[in-house]
Amino acid sequence: MKSFPAFLRRGARRLQAGFTLIELMVVLVIIGVLAALIVPNVLDRAEDARATAARTDVNNLMQALKLYKLDNQRYPSGEQGLQALIAKPTAGAIPPNWKPYLEKLPNDPWGRPYQYLNPGVKGEIDVMSFGADGQAGGEGKNADIGSWQ
Repeated sequence: MKSFPAFLRRGARRLQAGFTLIELMVVLVIIGVLAALIVPNVLDRAEDARATAARTDVNNLMQALKLYKLDNQRYPSGEQGLQALIAKPTAGAIPPNWKPYLEKLPNDPWGRPYQYLNPGVKGEIDVMSFGADGQAGGEGKNADIGSWQ
């Protein structure tokens, strides 16, 4: 059997040796550039997703409140709050045809309870989240998300 020429044997040894430092540095630079381009876009998407989730929750709460009103001829009072959707109120005007409208009350995507106003400031009733900062008002990711939108 013939042995391989010397240049092929050197190539085979070189393939077994692994990556050079230069090759590893090039790969790391490429990964860094890709991360610098992609990470800001992904972070912005997370805030958009939170705002969309809050809008969906507010719409669901409004639908449950409308069903409550259909059954009981009025919305829960401000004192009864959103809690009236999961437990029969014992204070204020007791609803005559109460039933559970939700299994549980959701928190907003930032972990705080949704706000309920009756009478509302922007409508007959208002359901809202104060956004990322948890304070009334704000812009961008800190903007309020409410039933009037």
